[in-house]
Amino acid sequence: MDANDPMTQSSMTQSMFGGASHDLHYQFFDVSCDGRSPRAAALLAMGSGFMQARFNGQHELSVASKKQALFVGISRDVLEIGPGTGANLVYLPVGVRWIGIEPNTYMHGYLKELGAKLGLSMDIRMGTAEQLPVPDNSMDTVISTQVLCSVADPARVLREIQRVLKPGGRFLFVEHVAAAPGTSLRRWQGLARPVSALLGDGCHPDRETWSDIEQAGFALIQMEHFEIASAVLSKPHIAGVATKQHCLLAGKGRAR
Repeated sequence: MDANDPMTQSSMTQSMFGGASHDLHYQFFDVSCDGRSPRAAALLAMGSGFMQARFNGQHELSVASKKQALFVGISRDVLEIGPGTGANLVYLPVGVRWIGIEPNTYMHGYLKELGAKLGLSMDIRMGTAEQLPVPDNSMDTVISTQVLCSVADPARVLREIQRVLKPGGRFLFVEHVAAAPGTSLRRWQGLARPVSALLGDGCHPDRETWSDIEQAGFALIQMEHFEIASAVLSKPHIAGVATKQHCLLAGKGRAR
């Protein structure tokens, strides 16, 4: 066996999910996309909520320092895409106006309970990352953690994020990404993609999300690549800030 081969380092379950659940993957709950019955979709949504509440801890410990540094200075109007059970709420200061786009209604109870304990102003809305139910140029900050791996159209999601950000607004992200081309880990990610997409809420373990962000047209991008030692297929990660241009182009939006 190759000691560097990710499949020799953990069980198949850990390999598929990196030892921790994701915050949310949208297609998991879209019955029209995958043909699941409403009953099956409801059971899967309930199961996802339970798994996140039970197993998110290990991943959060691994990224806590990154999030603490990344979320410094958050204020005013904040939009979070796919907050799941609310892993990021503990990093937010009291006084922000938080909107969460969460299509899985089984997550809403976790969010409301934690938000009340933290004293946060919360507005939980149904919707998807591809069509955010938020006005143009209205958000100071948009947050996405472990979401872009699973959306159907990353470029469209990033356009939506730019649309809702105020001029000079910031997009904060922490995402697992593809390993370097030609490595054994990258090969395993490719092989695991069909199963991961089916069982992992549409997750693409070999998605080059950093490239999508770089090509999205942000005025400034600060990005760090790092690894989570406890993960296997989802070991490579990125974290960073992408800033929208400060001035709107004529006819390209309505400042609010």
